[in-house]
Amino acid sequence: MDTGLTDAGVLVTGGAGGIGTAICRAFAAEGARVAVHYNTSGDAAYQLAKEIEGVAVEADLTDAAQVEAMFERAVSLLGRLDVCVANAGRYPSEDTPVWEMDPDRFEATVAANLRVAFLTARSFLGHAALTGAGSLVLVGSTAGEYGEAGHADYAAAKGAVQTGLLLSMKNEAARIGDDVRVNAVAPGWTVTPKRAAAGVDPEHVDRATSTMARKALATPRDVAIQVVVLASGRLSPHTTGQVVTVAGGMEGRLVP
Repeated sequence: MDTGLTDAGVLVTGGAGGIGTAICRAFAAEGARVAVHYNTSGDAAYQLAKEIEGVAVEADLTDAAQVEAMFERAVSLLGRLDVCVANAGRYPSEDTPVWEMDPDRFEATVAANLRVAFLTARSFLGHAALTGAGSLVLVGSTAGEYGEAGHADYAAAKGAVQTGLLLSMKNEAARIGDDVRVNAVAPGWTVTPKRAAAGVDPEHVDRATSTMARKALATPRDVAIQVVVLASGRLSPHTTGQVVTVAGGMEGRLVP
């Protein structure tokens, strides 16, 4: 099926990560020109950009000035910018209940997820306001839908991204015009190359899939395909303000 993305300019934040890499490759496979954003993973970003005949752009996404500069560079290098995937974020590895959580960790996690999504969306929609068209896809998480014990900071940030921020921006985008859409995907447990290399505990898989209709963890490509579908104005022209959950039919989390 033709997605209509040939020659489109696409910026993917966190493009050198596990899910980000799959998203970049999926857009490139549709004929799009892709800008791979990175902050610290420069080598991986440039290697991926070379592989998919795209470009690499650097920015600390918590810094508004750097985000603006990144968008200007992406537009300059690609010649146009039609799609932005706000994929960058950070998941704290430590399992910490709220009553033991340092406020600094909470604030850092919110900044790395909610602030980053806001600043990315702010710059992209500002560009869309000039061109009159554009598709923004936010990457949330099932943690934002069901919560996640030990990671309330991450769940709170992702929940805000895929509810209040998303639903407000889809209405604001409509003020620009019908050709500006904002949607989100919410991945569940996803086996990235880094996670696969570290090994996946079968007991963890059993627990993670216990409320899922499909008894398997997602792959980065599973997420990437849904991002492309939502981004495509040809496949999803009347879809905005929606969250597509990519989690095998998950209905919630087990509570110990």
